[in-house]
Amino acid sequence: MNYILFDGSVRNALLPFTFTRPVADIRIGILTIREKWEKYLGNTTTTLTEEYLSDKFPMVEMEENVMIYASYCPNEILAEMVKSLEPKQAIAKNGEIIAFYTQDTQEEVDFDAYEIIEFDDDCIVVSNPWDIFAKNDAALREDFELLTEDRKSQPIPSSCNVIGAENIFIEDGAKLEFVTLNASTGPIYIGKNSEIMENSVIRGPFALCEGGQVKLATKVYGATTVGPHSRIGGEVSNSVLFGYSNKGHDGFLGNSVLGEWCNLGADTNNSNLKNNYEEVKLWSYEKNGFAKTGLQFCGLMMGDHSKCGINTMFNTGTVVGVSANIFGSGFPRNFVPSFSWGGASGFTTYLTNKAFETARIVMSRRNLVFDEQEARILEHIFEETKQYRKE
Repeated sequence: MNYILFDGSVRNALLPFTFTRPVADIRIGILTIREKWEKYLGNTTTTLTEEYLSDKFPMVEMEENVMIYASYCPNEILAEMVKSLEPKQAIAKNGEIIAFYTQDTQEEVDFDAYEIIEFDDDCIVVSNPWDIFAKNDAALREDFELLTEDRKSQPIPSSCNVIGAENIFIEDGAKLEFVTLNASTGPIYIGKNSEIMENSVIRGPFALCEGGQVKLATKVYGATTVGPHSRIGGEVSNSVLFGYSNKGHDGFLGNSVLGEWCNLGADTNNSNLKNNYEEVKLWSYEKNGFAKTGLQFCGLMMGDHSKCGINTMFNTGTVVGVSANIFGSGFPRNFVPSFSWGGASGFTTYLTNKAFETARIVMSRRNLVFDEQEARILEHIFEETKQYRKE
């Protein structure tokens, strides 16, 4: 069967992270949503997404296809239901379609003509940017079971101070010595060729993905995910780094999400709790204004390729778009549009020629190429987000 993950209406609610990727490629837990589906289905997937992303994330359509709403993370029950779909059948929960069977001979999909199968179980649904950290605990535990079932961990080095060794899994090539690992509060996953440096203290649930690094004497609280080839240092709590992003120095990051190719300067700190303890509001691209999160703790949401200088201070509930460059004293505003250059004293436009040159240098350091495909995506985002900048 051919499986296609589609963005659906949630795409706009998940900006800025879906400016540069389909919903399916959001990381929550250890894996991306796509990687979870492919593990459960035992099959590859393609994507139905925005046209400007389709060259990088193409859709492959065949005679028979199953379309899956990428906002939904799979579990065994849902995956089995999806694999069992037949023509003119769809799966729904509370009136929302999760998956449906299509054939290339169909001119349109009319759900009134479909048999609707109700999904009565629970699963993780990513509907808002803050869900990525708020639901990361549950997602990390599920992914840990999925990835480690019937597998044997590499031995834990004798120099490590360990609680709950049965909840720790170490992949090949990982390096860690003189580290404290407390997995009594949740599982700890240490990915292939990753490194945890000496005197770091980690409480689960925690995931360090392939090639990731935890710097000397880092303090980590769950539920935290450090995506592939990312680095963390200082103090990190309940945060998700998608991949290739760095928070390599002292400073606090809490209840936050960083996309790919982000960099936080030394001693950068974010607030995750308002002084008056009120509910945090967060900029919503969907509503074109600030929206209630229902959360008391909510930190920084930073899109791909954004950077900040040393000693940057982020207010509670700050949203930074794609390819912003933030520096200077004081608190920058709590919504920083894409391609902004500046800080608390004001912003100008970060021109694409300068932004692209930085991206080329940054990606080349990881032996990757910033190519024309990547440039076209960012150029589209630059134009799409003009309305938010003072040109």
